[in-house]
Amino acid sequence: MKNLIYLFLAIFLLSGCGSSKKQLQKGNYDSAIQKAVKKLMKNPNSEKDIEALDRSYMLANERDNDRIQYLKREGKPENWEEIVQNYERLLRRQQQVRPVLPLELNGRSINYPQIDYDHEIIEARHQAAQFFFAHGQKLMSNQNKESYRQAYYEFLKVKQYWGDYENIDALIGEARYLGMSRAIVTVENFTHLNLPAQFTDQLLTVSPQDLDTEWVEFFTRDLNKDVNYDYHIKINLKIIAVSPDNIKETDRLEKKSIENGFSYALDPNGNVMKDTAGNDIKIIKYKDISCSLIETVQNKSSHIEGNVEIYELNPAKLMRNDPIGADSHFEHFSARAIGNQDALSPESRAMVESDPLPFPDDDEMIFQCSEALKMAIRGILQRNKHYIY
Repeated sequence: MKNLIYLFLAIFLLSGCGSSKKQLQKGNYDSAIQKAVKKLMKNPNSEKDIEALDRSYMLANERDNDRIQYLKREGKPENWEEIVQNYERLLRRQQQVRPVLPLELNGRSINYPQIDYDHEIIEARHQAAQFFFAHGQKLMSNQNKESYRQAYYEFLKVKQYWGDYENIDALIGEARYLGMSRAIVTVENFTHLNLPAQFTDQLLTVSPQDLDTEWVEFFTRDLNKDVNYDYHIKINLKIIAVSPDNIKETDRLEKKSIENGFSYALDPNGNVMKDTAGNDIKIIKYKDISCSLIETVQNKSSHIEGNVEIYELNPAKLMRNDPIGADSHFEHFSARAIGNQDALSPESRAMVESDPLPFPDDDEMIFQCSEALKMAIRGILQRNKHYIY
């Protein structure tokens, strides 16, 4: 059954690929040429593939040459990129069929002339570079971020088509810099507590690389007065509360029945009874034991809440205001035992073996809470990245 499935799969894949003739019939000339060349490398005498290659090659070249002539007659500067693409396609096609030439079909020798396209390609690439350079400069004159970004891509095409075009690297850098949006993230403390600088540092250890996009940079350190920020993300801390140390004790009694020797089973005549194997029948005796457990639960918690505001700075506008909060908890269990500890469950034994711990101080609790708050901040920034572009 498995072999049959593999057979059907192979047939499906082969039929999906299609022969060179089928690709020709669909007008997929370059695909037909590719398939025909592949077949002819193995079997140079395959007439159907020779016919498909010859027909596809002629039609594809005719189509590309006609398109080039039309684009040149139209005379639009933006046409040069497509002209380059057509010339390069003609060159690639010529190089692709060269390994199987010459071919023989019905007594006719097929050997296409090798055309030197270098001059046409160089001229078209230079004209394309000129167009993108001029268009990029025009976009730069608009003096807005969207135009700077478009200019950046235009200048990249200049470098693609004519690598050492005049001052192109500097223009790419300038368009990139001017098109970039910059967002500064700060923490504002509106609580009654004087928070150490380490606390703010802990909140802002969100890696900018986790937030940066192609055209947005996030800054979380050292506000640079020489940088014109486009967005300000304010993390406002409004409430920081730490509970007092809390200790709660509860008493409970645990009981268990354990074996406590045995006696023999006697018949009515007072004789020891035997089982089917001839052994004396014993009756296990049990006794109840108990242990009082004084359980101690230590609790302490901290809570931070505030909001995250996202401002656009040019012009100044509040775009988003989201609440934010985080909690941290300290909890520890220990116990004292009075009585027979054999009566305790494994869980209770573990508590008896655990001593009470010192409570974390308030600063420790706040710092623990900052880790949860940092993750909440990252989540809000990730969700609202579409406001910053």
